[in-house]
Amino acid sequence: MIISKKISVPLGVNVLRNDAKTALAIALATKASFIRVNVHISAMLTDQGLIQGKAHETLRYRSNLKIDTKIFADIKVKHAKHLTPPSPIEEEAKEANYRGQADAIIITGERTGIPPNPENILKVKQVLPETPCLVGSGITQKNVKEMLKIADGCIVGTSIKINKKTENPVDTNQLKKLINIIHPHSP
Repeated sequence: MIISKKISVPLGVNVLRNDAKTALAIALATKASFIRVNVHISAMLTDQGLIQGKAHETLRYRSNLKIDTKIFADIKVKHAKHLTPPSPIEEEAKEANYRGQADAIIITGERTGIPPNPENILKVKQVLPETPCLVGSGITQKNVKEMLKIADGCIVGTSIKINKKTENPVDTNQLKKLINIIHPHSP
């Protein structure tokens, strides 16, 4: 069974913390549309240690697999700090898009459940108007409509989990409520 044929939305793969090659292999097997790479360019200090972006390896591997799976890359990713003074968010977005060839940019808050600063989304949209910009953390029923006015999409996790705990399964009632806020006439 190929999972992407069983669902009606694009399927993405994220192998935490930063295993883009494995994500691409899974994408090939599942016919996923995109992968998420938390650190695609530069290097970040995280609670898992130093994580270095390997855009060149990811791009080469995708080419070798002969797949057109999109790369969605975080910039200023949550739960991480720059080793050097950070560049402005617009510069990081351009670097991820131009040099890292990211097909979409993901902007997060400082940690899980915290939304990004809307100004950061607007700054990225200004310098990369043709590149999708997604909110990668902190989406709730209360802020989803406002965030989707400025972002091209969102990744939702904690707010639709049972008891709002990341490790819990999805609460289908919370998911349905969120979908109904985004698409009021959904069944």
